[in-house]
Amino acid sequence: MSEFAVGESDFLLDGRPVRLLSGAVHYFRVHEGHWRHRLAMLRAMGLNCVETYVPWNLHQPVPGGYRDVRALGRFLDAVREAGLWAIVRPGPYICAEWENGGLPPWVTGAPGTRVRTRDERWLVPVEHWFHHLMHEIAPRQIDRGGPVVLVQVENEYGSYGSDTGYLRELAGLLRAKGVTVPLVTSDGPEDHMLTGGSLPGVLATVNFGSHAREAFAALRRHRPEGPLMCMEFWCGWFDHWAGEHVVRDPEEAAGALREILECGASVNLYMAHGGTSFAGWAGANRGGPLHEGPLEPDVTSYDYDAPVDEYGRPTEKFWRFREVLAEYRSEPLPELPPTPPSLARPAKVTLDGWASLGDVLETLGGEETVAPLPPSFEELHVTRGLVRYEVHVPGPRQPYPLTLRGLRDLAVVYVDGERAGVLTEEEPRLKEPVAGPARVELWVESLGRVNYGPRFGEPKGITGGILHERQFLHGVRARGLDLDAFEGGVDAVPFGALPAVGAPGLYRGTVTVHGAGDARLELVGRTRGFVWINGFPLGRYWSVGPQRSLYVPGPVLREGENEVWVLELQETDPDRPAPRLLPV
Repeated sequence: MSEFAVGESDFLLDGRPVRLLSGAVHYFRVHEGHWRHRLAMLRAMGLNCVETYVPWNLHQPVPGGYRDVRALGRFLDAVREAGLWAIVRPGPYICAEWENGGLPPWVTGAPGTRVRTRDERWLVPVEHWFHHLMHEIAPRQIDRGGPVVLVQVENEYGSYGSDTGYLRELAGLLRAKGVTVPLVTSDGPEDHMLTGGSLPGVLATVNFGSHAREAFAALRRHRPEGPLMCMEFWCGWFDHWAGEHVVRDPEEAAGALREILECGASVNLYMAHGGTSFAGWAGANRGGPLHEGPLEPDVTSYDYDAPVDEYGRPTEKFWRFREVLAEYRSEPLPELPPTPPSLARPAKVTLDGWASLGDVLETLGGEETVAPLPPSFEELHVTRGLVRYEVHVPGPRQPYPLTLRGLRDLAVVYVDGERAGVLTEEEPRLKEPVAGPARVELWVESLGRVNYGPRFGEPKGITGGILHERQFLHGVRARGLDLDAFEGGVDAVPFGALPAVGAPGLYRGTVTVHGAGDARLELVGRTRGFVWINGFPLGRYWSVGPQRSLYVPGPVLREGENEVWVLELQETDPDRPAPRLLPV
């Protein structure tokens, strides 16, 4: 057993000064079969610690229903076996470019709830969640023989609010649930963020990507004493659909890391290994200087231009960081672990069955509701997936514009069974007017809930109404299809022959693998949707890029035949090539 403490200028392990050289790895973005390899890569880079968030919505998707909370405990056990310390950031809000910042929509969507405040309607479910979660953290603290040395209170709260009483409530809750190691906060190095997000008696840390001396000077204005730490050194960045792939020069990033260490500070590389937002869990941002602008959904890959890439391979940035970190380690750095096997050779996916979206919805969807106005995804209990709205235009009447008020995020519209267009927040009106009588179907997909900024927690779906000219169309039928519905398999779906054209729907097929290992899946000619292999949800694909293939962890594949499902939500090129698996 050891004691980890916060001294006047250093972290102390059993009274001796230590520096945390940490790297972020989210256990929920890495297949469990690869955890030990990724942790060994951190040690080989020169790190002595790993940091992870904990996504509440992944582990409690519905009220009272907990899902594999023990995954965090298993990860922390792997951290201890790897000879690393651990920093745990349980939130409850985590950002992390993760759906809804890690918060369940049944919490953020509850009427009247004021999230991230002292509102009892918020704090009561948080307390219930922490009661379950702390069973995985508290026994694994360093003073009980485990690896956990720090636990964070909330996350970048100064970027959101100023209710320090709420932070005190959370800190007290963590202590009451058994956290004995030092608590920390982390915020941007701006005065208003440090004022709003820090807490007396709790170590404050800062997040930045460059200009370490200026950032630490700002921190020292607020906290003259205590160890200096950059809790998030942004050594790369994330990508948005329809945007450019973001990279950071390895030499420049290594220079910024060196500056942090020259200040005598501890550091957490964000990210050391980004991984993948499997199963449609990628979040979204809002553009503009105050994050109030257009929706910017995040891609499935969370590679982050990190020193260990999405496939677990060392990059040039890895080697530059290793050179810098080696100067601050007293012992020689370990060699790199063996690389996990890659797929031996390419393999073509054969798709031989198809079911319409309507048939999939009838089989796997939730109950249909009828309401005066369109219900939100939250009201339909859909976390990730899509909703079909159906409404009738009365008639006879002349053609008028049809507009979706408060649309989030994207709707494929059919009028009397014929596709009429794709609508977005920026373009919510059909180009061609609609005459009555007519039947209108609107298939709305959530592209990820906002994970940062003042519009975090906003509802999904058609949130304002369906207008014909200026008239609301009432009597809206709505039915949701949550991605979690696919966990039970698709055997009940009525598959038939492939369509003559590239219609939307659920495609089923197989891929035969010889020499299973890490792979990437190419879906050239397909527009937008989700893929599963052997029931494992790889995530969203979208032809707008910049991501062009999906990562397939080797443990997902098996020798011989593997089952593939492709849920295409828009349309495909009729002359498209077959999907194929390629070695990484």
